[in-house]
Amino acid sequence: MPARLEVEVALEAAATLGEGPVWDARAGELVWVDILASAVHRFDPASGRDVASDVGRPVGAAVPREGGGLVLAVEDGFAVTSEDGGEVELIAPVGADDPSSRFNDGACDPEGRFWAGTMAYDESPGAGALYRLDPDHRVERLLDGVTISNGIGWSPDGVTMYYIDSPTRGVDAFDYDASSGSIGGRRRVLDVPEAAGMPDGLAVDAEGGLWVVLNGGSAVHRYRPDGDLVAIVIVPTPNVTSCCFGGPTLEDLFVTSARDGLDEGQLASEPLAGAVFRCRPGVSGLPNVAFRG
Repeated sequence: MPARLEVEVALEAAATLGEGPVWDARAGELVWVDILASAVHRFDPASGRDVASDVGRPVGAAVPREGGGLVLAVEDGFAVTSEDGGEVELIAPVGADDPSSRFNDGACDPEGRFWAGTMAYDESPGAGALYRLDPDHRVERLLDGVTISNGIGWSPDGVTMYYIDSPTRGVDAFDYDASSGSIGGRRRVLDVPEAAGMPDGLAVDAEGGLWVVLNGGSAVHRYRPDGDLVAIVIVPTPNVTSCCFGGPTLEDLFVTSARDGLDEGQLASEPLAGAVFRCRPGVSGLPNVAFRG
């Protein structure tokens, strides 16, 4: 029987579409985005202080970079910010001539490359793709035919990449080559029942467990790599979106959520929609790798 875990409210953010949390160990802060509000947030759990920066266009993911500031996957490509977040520079346009799509979710691999995928605003099947931004700012397109590109993570030994294209209702694994950043050998490792919700964000813990966020399911599920469901995190709002490990010892699981898609009646009954939640699941996460460009 899976263990059942509860969350606490870390931040009543009321985000339209909270997504992409990542722990910035150097700053001791949680970086997360509100995609449709074009905002990148920095949240200090110790003080409760949350500061948002307007980046001028929808932003699907943000990760720290070694040289300071952040790397962003924005509507029209990859961008970087200054240390204080006040300046945003587009460094690699992707789909700039296609206003019908945007980036959605991303993560750095063990070698400091930034991976992020796209989707159509109307969620047209197969309209998205998965990209990799290298430290020299070159961009490679790795996958086509993606519908809603979502969670990305790597196994503790760094040889397997996990990936979610949400409407496929599962998690796929790839063989990952650290030296070249290439992937291959795609296979399905986990299927999510429709009744559980749609798989969205993903995190991998230090034991190799997969934490899959279930949008519409008010939950995050932990699976062993063999697909065995071993824990369920109950979240008090339906549209949970993504998760990551953070805190000084990487023992806190942070979970983002959204108000987008809920009507007035649902919002009235779901006052915590759009909040950031925290859980102490009894296992630690993997250290976040900053972008090495």
